[in-house]
Amino acid sequence: MSAETMKAVRFYAFGGPEVLVYEDAPKPEPRPGEILVRVHAVGLNPPDWYLREGYRTLPPEWQPKGAFPIIPGTDISGVVEAAAGDVEDFAVGDEVYSMVRFPSGVFGDSKAYAEYVSVPASEVALKPAGIDHSHAAGAPMSLLTAWQFMVELGHDEPNPLQPNRHRPVPLDGKTVLINGAAGGVGHFAVQIAKWKGARVIAVASGKHESFLRDLGADEFIDYRKTAPEDVVRDVDLVIDSVGGPTTGRFLHTLKRGGALFPVFPLGFSGAGAAAALGVTVSATQVRSSGAQLQELGRLLDDGTIRVAIDSTFPLAEARRSHERADHGHIQGKIVLTIE
Repeated sequence: MSAETMKAVRFYAFGGPEVLVYEDAPKPEPRPGEILVRVHAVGLNPPDWYLREGYRTLPPEWQPKGAFPIIPGTDISGVVEAAAGDVEDFAVGDEVYSMVRFPSGVFGDSKAYAEYVSVPASEVALKPAGIDHSHAAGAPMSLLTAWQFMVELGHDEPNPLQPNRHRPVPLDGKTVLINGAAGGVGHFAVQIAKWKGARVIAVASGKHESFLRDLGADEFIDYRKTAPEDVVRDVDLVIDSVGGPTTGRFLHTLKRGGALFPVFPLGFSGAGAAAALGVTVSATQVRSSGAQLQELGRLLDDGTIRVAIDSTFPLAEARRSHERADHGHIQGKIVLTIE
């Protein structure tokens, strides 16, 4: 680290949004293979508040021990400020976006809630010219998650929660149910499924219906009025962007040979029932990929995939952004901006 400082958001103990502190912190320097990005916007994701809370839903042996202070966050869009001598693909002044060091930095090594972030060049892509920094920052983790679940895994790293490699399934001509369709991953999953030729059933609260139909949803279910597992049958794929212990309720919505992909698989206990029904249950861990972000950038640039922004907050008001996240019912992404 240099002797220079920058503004960043850090915390010194696990807890609620109140632990987030906007303050001076050491400005990073790029190491070999890295670039230094002056950040213009930061996209929020569930791992940000999972980390802030100490990943309390994980088994104790997986929880972080806490090397405080911690700068949370992974998703950034900004401008290259400097590059290590061995970096050839990016130059000072390039506009870029990235999901920084995930999952390797899951316990606070990504450090995105800051004016400057050092990033491995392999995890960076040129920002799509057709969208601004706020929309670009809203894309990386959520869009990569939907893409790696549904289209191309892009890596061979094993998932410790299942013995088999996750494999996306064909979408053209299929019926896909997406639970939590209005959220970060969900609203991208709707668009990807439609782009790939699927018929989409979107599940969310009623206030999101017009938003999701505008993104291409063919059918909409307001889960507050109707339990989707009571009325849906014979779908080919369920993307449960909520996941967790309740994801097994979707098993009976699937036809034999169908697949259930819970984005958050911890707590699922229906493996036996899935096997009896002939349903594949599979998940993966999203991983940083500059190459995939470059590919996805073309779809963002031409409007094939749109980033919806729920709300924006200045970096100095990161605490308020986490309070918004805790309130739930997010439509798209929450973004922090840095002037």
